[in-house]
Amino acid sequence: MKSGQSIVVKRLQQAQNAHDLEAFLACFTSNFQGEQPAHPEKAVHGVEHVRKNWSTMFDDIPDFHSELLRSAVEGDTAWAEWYWFGTRCDGTRFGMRGATILGIQADQIEWARLYMEPV
Repeated sequence: MKSGQSIVVKRLQQAQNAHDLEAFLACFTSNFQGEQPAHPEKAVHGVEHVRKNWSTMFDDIPDFHSELLRSAVEGDTAWAEWYWFGTRCDGTRFGMRGATILGIQADQIEWARLYMEPV
């Protein structure tokens, strides 16, 4: 990966694994736009929407862990393959696998397409 793109993906993963919401949010532009093409109703508009979603994730999955399986960069776009897992507060297992395509500007994520599905 190119240095700027690899830095933000690494920061993103480190913040996820530390459950550091503020460091996680610092990876995104304020006007971030996220979409899940397979689930269009789950679109995310703005960093405050990211805050709401991920604070819930960190609260509901206290041992949430993010594993970066592979990544690549082309221009200002980064591709990352992920495995997210943990145990929910109710004791059920959480697991998602898939890929994200991230638009990077000035070492922050400006837009993303998530292709993550439960496993």
